Amino acid sequence: MTHESLTQEEVLLEGFLLLDTPECLRTELIDGEIVVTGLPDGDHETYISRIVRQVIRKSATDMDFSGNKGLKVPRHARTVPDHVIPDGTLVPHDQRLFRGAGPWTDCAGVSMVVEVTSTKPDRDREAKRHCYASGNIPLYLLVDREKSSVTLFSDPENANYREVVTVPFGKSINLPAPFSFPLKTADFL
Repeated sequence: MTHESLTQEEVLLEGFLLLDTPECLRTELIDGEIVVTGLPDGDHETYISRIVRQVIRKSATDMDFSGNKGLKVPRHARTVPDHVIPDGTLVPHDQRLFRGAGPWTDCAGVSMVVEVTSTKPDRDREAKRHCYASGNIPLYLLVDREKSSVTLFSDPENANYREVVTVPFGKSINLPAPFSFPLKTADFL
């Protein structure tokens, strides 16, 4: 295929996939925009650790976790998928989704993605929410440091989530199946 026959989105994807990003940066393709961010700070990683610890101990289903796993997320009205890197990706252990996967894998089979807001919180609140819903990822858990809250988005349809539950830090939020337990946020304070 020649460059003349590629769409602008396909040329952008080709360039994105050829980027040689230094290890201290994360590069994503979200909504037709190349997004480069620095590595997360210690507080960010503490939130992820608190969530993963509870998921491993309390989930009704044995889950595998991957931090910073690249997901290809199909988007309606776009010819190329978004390429996003959630702070955390959870899949049932028996699916073995991560085994043998390259840097970018399909999002089918993902049970939940987790994001902790950083320097551009609106990207996590809006753009990534629509990405994950477009990929039919059943659950999106957002830890919003600026708002001191945790939001669970569920029931994806038409590039958005139909169910949204938000609790302030310190309150529990119920994670539905396959997790089936109340996630405690008291130590997020």
